[in-house]
Amino acid sequence: MKVRIDEETCIACGVCSSICPDAFQPREEDGIAVVIASEEELDQLDCVQEAVDSCPVQAIIVEE
Repeated sequence: MKVRIDEETCIACGVCSSICPDAFQPREEDGIAVVIASEEELDQLDCVQEAVDSCPVQAIIVEE
């Protein structure tokens, strides 16, 4: 699974990193989410879809 963050849309709320910390982490300088897991790791993490569904601004883009 390929996942990216739309940095223009992300509001740095931290929902994704709180739901799925093995996949997402806030960037230190501005809090914008970054994907920290590899594509292979993302395939194994059940919490990724929950984070995608929970993002209040739909900033997490999944490209299968």
